[in-house]
Amino acid sequence: MLLLGLLPLMLLRGCGCQAADVPEDVTAEFSVRLYHQLQITEGEENIIFSPLSVALALGMVELGARGSSLEEIRQAVGYSNFREDEEFSLLSNLTQALSTDEEQYVVRLANSLFLQTGVHFNEDFLQLMKKYFKVEVETVDFSQSAAAAERINSWVLNHTESKIHNLVSADDFSSSTMIMLVNAVYFRGSWKNQFRPENTRTFSFTKDNGSEVQTLMMYQQGDFYYGEFSDGTTEAGGVYQVLEMLYEGEDMSMMIVLPRQEVPLASLEPIIKAQLLEEWANNVKRQKVEVYLPRFKVEQKIDLRDTLQQLGIKSIFTKDADLSAMTAEMIDGQNLFIGKAVQKAYLEVTEEGAEGAAGSGMIALTRMLVLYPQVMADHPFFFVIRNRKTGSILFMGRVMNPEVIEPFDNYFGM
Repeated sequence: MLLLGLLPLMLLRGCGCQAADVPEDVTAEFSVRLYHQLQITEGEENIIFSPLSVALALGMVELGARGSSLEEIRQAVGYSNFREDEEFSLLSNLTQALSTDEEQYVVRLANSLFLQTGVHFNEDFLQLMKKYFKVEVETVDFSQSAAAAERINSWVLNHTESKIHNLVSADDFSSSTMIMLVNAVYFRGSWKNQFRPENTRTFSFTKDNGSEVQTLMMYQQGDFYYGEFSDGTTEAGGVYQVLEMLYEGEDMSMMIVLPRQEVPLASLEPIIKAQLLEEWANNVKRQKVEVYLPRFKVEQKIDLRDTLQQLGIKSIFTKDADLSAMTAEMIDGQNLFIGKAVQKAYLEVTEEGAEGAAGSGMIALTRMLVLYPQVMADHPFFFVIRNRKTGSILFMGRVMNPEVIEPFDNYFGM
């Protein structure tokens, strides 16, 4: 299993005419609101994004924000009830608690701040960035857009094990670009109960529009956390299944939420709330389950500017932005604002957490006897990758269309 999320925020200059050992993440509601907004804009496509990456990047912006720009971020992300600056300690502690490079799994959180050469930034701001976010600060000449893009993309490749390419291009920069904040989240984990590659078969996946595609379906029978839920109405299509699959080390898990075969995922999505995520996690029970899960690879680049504005974070993207704590003084009579907010995320799910071989053939749908609950993810489903101790959501999304195997694909070496 390999997951990556990366978020750059590019700040431009415009006319100035106008704490515990294991901290609890409080941004779950913000994560779900982000998902629902992306659901509106992405139509029937796959979704993959990192709520944690967005929260960390906004935290970096918040350090330099004042006035309404500051309050909009605090309100949207969920820090309104915190004491002033308390959220920075929370984000710092979360970063420390989540970052690990153990044998079982790897979580890496990397931050970088690229500043325009020759611009004097507030030293207090730079020191706080290093204190709370362990930021690597570098200078770059954004007017040399091709060189700037190459340097930033090189940093991205280096911090995502070469999985995310070309995050930015020369067209993203101009002489007005003053600062770029980049946050990368990298996760690699192996299932606690791994799928046997020889049990993987080609299988039909039915999309919400009724069409079918051929994909690779993994199979195993094992002990998992499982539950059946209903909101008591027909809104979610009745009873739906929740499966939690642990990674080695048991701190990280993938939660899969699957409606009934005949119910489109769009019928289930409206009921997803932060409180419900917690309810699922607290009420699934460990039992033997038969699991059919497609191998899938999802990569998506999302323009978050409109999405964040819909969630109430507006002024930082306009010339009314107050990011005055970033600079010691006005830059030639001009103020900073964020010109672009983009996230690129990558998710790959395989038998072991790494590439594995697969056999050919078809899974038989007919069964003489079903002894255990069966999770058949042969239609669209919602998923969350989370830390079970802190509740932090590293990745959230949905699979509407898994990795497709063409009829004459040479995948099996035939």
